[in-house]
Parts: sequence; C-alpha cells; structure tokens
Amino acid sequence: MKLLGSLNNPFVRKVRIVLAEKKLNVQWDVEDAVPETVSLRTHNPLGKTPCLVMEDDASLYDSRVIVEYLDTLSPVGRLIPPSGRERAAAKGWEALADGLLDACRTIHEERSRPEAQRSSAIVAAQFDTVHAALAAMNQQLGEQLFCMGVNFSLADIAVGCALCHLDNEFPELDWRTEHANLVRLHEKLLTRPSFSDTQQ
Repeated sequence: MKLLGSLNNPFVRKVRIVLAEKKLNVQWDVEDAVPETVSLRTHNPLGKTPCLVMEDDASLYDSRVIVEYLDTLSPVGRLIPPSGRERAAAKGWEALADGLLDACRTIHEERSRPEAQRSSAIVAAQFDTVHAALAAMNQQLGEQLFCMGVNFSLADIAVGCALCHLDNEFPELDWRTEHANLVRLHEKLLTRPSFSDTQQ
C-alpha cells in the first residue's frame, strides 16, 4: 500500500499515527494536494490528501474512511470499538476533532485571501468553533485517562492531532490556560512513539 499526503496535513498525520499504532508498513509519498498534482487526481478525484492506494490500485480517501479500514487489517491495538454506543462515541470524538481542524482550515483560507476580500466575521465565527470544540473536548475528557476511559483509541489520536495542529499553526491561541484536562492528555500522547515520530 502507498499513502499520499503532505507532512503538515493533520489528517495525514492521523493516518500515519494509526499506521504506527497498528504496526502496518506502508510506502509514504509526500504529495501536496494542489490541482496540478496529476498523480493525486488519478487516485482521488477530489484532489485531496490523505489518499491510500492499495495493492490492486484501488484507493481510499478521507482520513475517517482510511483509518477505519486500517483498523481492520491487524488485531494489534484495536483503535475503534466494534459496535454500539462505544463505537459511536469514538467516532464522535473523531468528528469533533476533525471539525476543529476544518474550522482551522477555513481560517487559514480566509487569511490567505487578498486583504480587501477577507471577512473578519468568517474568521471570528471559525475561532468561535475552535473554542467551542476545545471546551467540549475538555469537559467530555474530564478526569479520564483517555478520551474513551482507560483505553487508548482513535479518539485520542484525532484529538492529539488537532491539538498539535493548533500548536503548529496557531501558536497565538493559548488553548492550554482553560483546558487542563486536554493539556494532561496532550502531554501523555506526546510520549508515544507514534506521536513523537510524526512531529514536523
């Protein structure tokens, strides 16, 4: 298998961490998601990364789809509960963390527009989304060891990637001051080789 993606993409990092936790070997091709990238469009008509190209040249895209598939390939370190409310809860954590990242992407895109075309209202609304997501994750985590309780899971990977992205791309956003539970989780996650080995 081959993974297409760029180093600074937090959704790509989520897949890379899952690969490491599952002890799966995959060829890694650094490829930015830009319209001119013909080889990426060949595998993903949406032109986005991450994109997982499998042995038969079929491809999977969207990090949520990819990590769910990868979790089925090895019994080592099951990351997604098999069914029921626990599975929904883990995927809910992932959706919350991914939604935070989507808000960050919108902020970046808006700030990249020519100054006369930027909307301060859009940026402010997206920052509100980021703060609301952080507050919800901090509250839901509470005093638990991990997002899902005592077991490390995909929920922790998704949240960890989101927090690391905030540190990398929005250093002015002091998320630590009001979210002590997330700080504790973040520090624990950074001690895992899968996180430390995939830092930029």
